[in-house]
Amino acid sequence: MTWEILNVIGTVAFALSGVLVALEEKYDLMGAYVLGFAAAFGGGAIRNLLIGLPVSALWAQGTLFTIAMIVMTIAFFLPRFWLSYWKKWGVLFDAIGLAAFSIQGALFAVSMGHPLSAVIAASVLTGTGGGMIRDVLAGRKPLVLRKEIYIVWAALGGLLIGLGWVQSTGTIIVLFTAIIVLRMLSVHYQWMLPVNPTSSTSA
Repeated sequence: MTWEILNVIGTVAFALSGVLVALEEKYDLMGAYVLGFAAAFGGGAIRNLLIGLPVSALWAQGTLFTIAMIVMTIAFFLPRFWLSYWKKWGVLFDAIGLAAFSIQGALFAVSMGHPLSAVIAASVLTGTGGGMIRDVLAGRKPLVLRKEIYIVWAALGGLLIGLGWVQSTGTIIVLFTAIIVLRMLSVHYQWMLPVNPTSSTSA
């Protein structure tokens, strides 16, 4: 049940993030669908490839596809004056999707008996894969590659789940909330990972 709830939350959050990017780039309805579906289901496709499930397993998620389609259509046709307001929430939608899908990917890998390394990888790729595909299709630098800490929070979630420290519904909810909060704090306070001090931006 927890896995299914996280799947729905992540799908809706990333589908909305895809529509927001499409509206900012002035894409048409089909462009919004492409970015939304890529964001919502791209991470799951990458995860399936990683842990040995057929990618075609995604097509069995008919209900999620329907939910994503409805959400994206409503978001696309909302009055455009909402766009400036929604832009403020784009990072939050992405953080919610990151938290939901990274935890879901880790739980999936644990349920299949994979080792800790695979659990962390499944968490990272499920949580960030869809967003990376969305940004690449939109011609943007993926959030994973930007300065603020992003991928670390997905890896942290995978680590805690892989070690068996997060198992119950209560601890999963705590971890879900923590990843969202940490991601938003990293954006607000511009937390960054160390960079090579010898690197130079000069030509």
